[in-house]
Amino acid sequence: MRLLLSALWSILWLSSATAQTLYVAAASDLVYCLEDINQQFKRQYPQAQIKVTTGSSGNFFAQIKQNAPYEVYLSADSRYPKQLISENMADGQSFYVYAIGQIALWTNKKAIDVKQGWAVLDQTNITRVAIANPEHAPYGQAARNALQQAKLWTNIQSKLVFGENIAQTLQFAQTGNADLAIVALSLLRSPQLAGQGQFWLIPAHLYPPLEQAMVITKRGQQNPLAHQYASFIKSTSAQKIFAKYGFLPPARNLP
Repeated sequence: MRLLLSALWSILWLSSATAQTLYVAAASDLVYCLEDINQQFKRQYPQAQIKVTTGSSGNFFAQIKQNAPYEVYLSADSRYPKQLISENMADGQSFYVYAIGQIALWTNKKAIDVKQGWAVLDQTNITRVAIANPEHAPYGQAARNALQQAKLWTNIQSKLVFGENIAQTLQFAQTGNADLAIVALSLLRSPQLAGQGQFWLIPAHLYPPLEQAMVITKRGQQNPLAHQYASFIKSTSAQKIFAKYGFLPPARNLP
């Protein structure tokens, strides 16, 4: 019996010793995309335990500055990772623009013809339009810029409702709490949204490029799994998955 217990304890100890955990903070537009990426990653590193938290890039930035336990940070823009590097809270060598995001106008209501583009906003039955909060969400900032460039921002103010992040923004339109939403194309390309609603892709010249960037935090520098994960994000396999979800390939990678 003692030998059996000893053997069981040895197995448990070896399992805990070989298993590795990585804590990832990721922008909400990656919520579905990362499921595919992490599945591919674990084929190479079966012992890896990837703990992903999704939310607003700006909120994660503030949390990492307060020593939140995230080891890899996948932001929806490049400014936040760059600032962490400048404040010595992330590894500058790990900075990488992994994708370019796109935004689209989406509705779940059959009576609304979103293919009209901006003209649909003038319809009298459009009373609420959801965007992510531009104060801390890069996709909200892109939506605001696009509306400003289209000369619609001022007139639409009274109709706007703000999501805490881009995933919540989509939920507003899914549940009928908004007639339309400006959301990440990556969410609309997910299997979970297949066959739901309709969208109009907003012209890219109306907003600054959504350069989505990754960085290994200061806390993550000592975790080998963080470096392995960062390398995988750069791989051809990961880039194919990003493309599948509507991301454009990165143009440059300078910190």
